[in-house]
Amino acid sequence: MANISEKLANLPDQPGCYLMKNNRGTIIYVGKAKNLRNRVRSYFSGSHDAKTQRLVLDIDDFEYIVTSSNIEALLLEMNLIKEHDPKYNIMLRDDKSYPYIKLTNEKDPRLVITRKVKKNSGRYFGPYPNVAAAQEAKKLLDRLYPLRKCRTLPDRVCLYYHIGQCLAPCVNEIKEETYKEMIDGIIRFLNGGHRDIKKKLEKEMNEAAEKLEFERAKELRDQIRNIETVMEKQKVMFNDTTDRDVFNFAYDKGWMCVQVFFMRQGKLIERDVSHFPFYGDPEEDFLSFIGQFYLKANHIKPKEILIPKNIDRDLIASLLEIDVTQPQKGRKKELVEMAGKNASIALKEKFFLIERDESRTIKAVENLGEKLNIATPRVIETFDNSNIQGVHPVSALVVFEDGRPNKKAYRKYRIQTVKGPDDVGSMREVIRRRYSRLLKEKLPLPDLILIDGGKGQMGAAIDVLENELGLTIPVCGLVKDDKHRTSQLVMGDPPEVVPLARNSQEFYLLQRIQDEVHRFAISFHRQVRDKSMIKSELDDIEGIGPKRKKGLLRHFGSVKKIKMATLEELVEAGMPQGVAQRIFNHFAEEREDV
Repeated sequence: MANISEKLANLPDQPGCYLMKNNRGTIIYVGKAKNLRNRVRSYFSGSHDAKTQRLVLDIDDFEYIVTSSNIEALLLEMNLIKEHDPKYNIMLRDDKSYPYIKLTNEKDPRLVITRKVKKNSGRYFGPYPNVAAAQEAKKLLDRLYPLRKCRTLPDRVCLYYHIGQCLAPCVNEIKEETYKEMIDGIIRFLNGGHRDIKKKLEKEMNEAAEKLEFERAKELRDQIRNIETVMEKQKVMFNDTTDRDVFNFAYDKGWMCVQVFFMRQGKLIERDVSHFPFYGDPEEDFLSFIGQFYLKANHIKPKEILIPKNIDRDLIASLLEIDVTQPQKGRKKELVEMAGKNASIALKEKFFLIERDESRTIKAVENLGEKLNIATPRVIETFDNSNIQGVHPVSALVVFEDGRPNKKAYRKYRIQTVKGPDDVGSMREVIRRRYSRLLKEKLPLPDLILIDGGKGQMGAAIDVLENELGLTIPVCGLVKDDKHRTSQLVMGDPPEVVPLARNSQEFYLLQRIQDEVHRFAISFHRQVRDKSMIKSELDDIEGIGPKRKKGLLRHFGSVKKIKMATLEELVEAGMPQGVAQRIFNHFAEEREDV
């Protein structure tokens, strides 16, 4: 903390970004400020809500980067968050993606539906509320404009050519003028010109009817109805066809909700809702949100965005290089207010869920740390062994972070050095392998290790950590009752019971952890056992591959019954005569022993 105090005294009164680090040197939060001195000092003075206090307690050091302007600080902040993905910067971490219709810029262009937006690969239209809506629009366009459908051109025409939905560039040379006319029509259609196309089709339908070309008239009538169904479902809110995104936000108790309304062709087609904790000035974090929103690959910038007053409009306009409006009256102002009202409602709903979830997770972890008299164990790693009388011994590791499982960090171990039913030896091996690797690769260590086992396994883990690896990580043992349910938490040497109320959230957390590590270990052991059984019994027989193994097991139900089968029964199971004979001969000695 002394190091932090010295740095705080020397902070400049300039714009820039700051990077907060924990005691392992990991960047846990990135922020920006118009005035670095005021903003960074605010974290270490005054009172904070519980959420911000958790961040401050995790800070062991910080560094900062001075920029020449506020917009440069915003750009730098966005790039630093993208690069480091800090723990406390969770804005847009749950990356949402929406479907778009893409007109490719290939020699023979296509219309495709995609959720990935790539620069310079074509023109995009949307977003659409869902894939079904995008598919309806594309299906209609396929009838009106016969672009190619095949990803790779075949060597002959396909069904789409015969039903009039492709010009068959695979065998025909299509003129550039033809493609240009279709592309212009598609762009005009998707940018709100479908009404003109509808009028044109109505005129052609009437002309076809007058000429008694009723099949053609019916086809045109169906196309008109499709346009009405797909493109005119929603009430028009603006007479122009400008694409707009409408932003507003609400905040309370250190949390923010941002609502984004997507306006396309004068209609409100979809909304995006994001909740996240913020640790600085709400208006500044709202600006950061908008910048990150368009930094993501799946959000296309519209021609205009609407934002509430009291936000730095010029900063957003310079950053995004699009029109930014802060409406003072009329329909646009009503839309901004509606987005803000929805944000307030969504935030209230979120608080109920947050309070319920935090009591089960973060608060449970904090209470557990207090009971154990250790720092809050944000990262808990738990081990469990599994074997049947020492056969195919395995071990499993599950990781819980802030009371939630981090399944990406789970690990499976096949025991290599231990023979027979030796859970203590197995635990010693796995602890050695796990933490020697973390030390070698300079990866973060856990705050607490839980051992699903008895006194011997717990002692083995402590011995390896302290005497072989020189680590002082708290180790506890999880003890089960005779019904295989979590009973006690023990700690120390000799182990002593840690008093936990059985109806407390920290006890329920331990139950979830123990159930999860047991499930993970058992499922891994079954995989190893099943694979080993089939391999050892059948793989040595010539002519038996995966399909025949599967067929035999499905037919007989077990390897034991395969061993006892007669030659005729093996043939009846679908084995060729020669293969059946080899299987029969392979198990001859075992049948004689029965």
